[in-house]
Amino acid sequence: MPPFAIYPSLAGRSVFVSGGGSGIGASIVEHFAEQGAKVGFVDIDVPASRALVDKLKAAGHPAPLFAKCDIRDLAAYQATIAQMAGKLGDFTVLVNNAARDDRHTIDQVTPEFWDERIAVNLRHQYFAIQSVVPGMKKAGGGSIVNFSSVSYHAMTPRLSVYQSAKAAVIGMTRGLARDLGPDRIRLNSLTPGWIMTQRQIDLWLTPEAEAGLMTAQCLKEKVYPPDIARMVLWLAADDSRLVTAQNFVVDGGRM
Repeated sequence: MPPFAIYPSLAGRSVFVSGGGSGIGASIVEHFAEQGAKVGFVDIDVPASRALVDKLKAAGHPAPLFAKCDIRDLAAYQATIAQMAGKLGDFTVLVNNAARDDRHTIDQVTPEFWDERIAVNLRHQYFAIQSVVPGMKKAGGGSIVNFSSVSYHAMTPRLSVYQSAKAAVIGMTRGLARDLGPDRIRLNSLTPGWIMTQRQIDLWLTPEAEAGLMTAQCLKEKVYPPDIARMVLWLAADDSRLVTAQNFVVDGGRM
């Protein structure tokens, strides 16, 4: 594997990542730490998150700051972001990664289920943005990356509430990019394809599903968390300084 890019503008930069304990989020935390960034992240999986911190410390990278936090509790979530900013400095990079793609049928959706799924997959993104914007304004700008999903394009079955949230992410991103552009705050959305996290492999990667995926993709290989993390790095770095209000699809050419 060839070496990948190093972004000097990310060294020492304060970065916040939601859902950073495992899967795509853990790869994002790891990649920012390797760039020399000061990373804070939240997750509800304490063992996995602590193991990630220990792994990065042992590798000689700046140790990320971890806090257990339920992103559905907005008061606690915004307080946690503020506390981390007090220790690491105002965040000039925000990665809204946390989500959960539990399957469901339409008859299983109650108002309570709807509200909880929207809280997990959309609402926290907006209020994390609200939390970091004052610090970004003071710093003279920042970069925000919001995660959408290829599932609403692919019309994956039994995911309609999740897909509603992930489609809304793109509209939210573009609206706020317009509002915050005068303050040099950039917002972009990232749409991953089917990413081979351990959860996806354990729950849904059957030989038949993999064969269908390879038929659908232009590039005939599976996409992994580092492939997503490297796009996040570019969007966070000054190399993309005039890129905003865009959606980037990383899916091996499936869409």
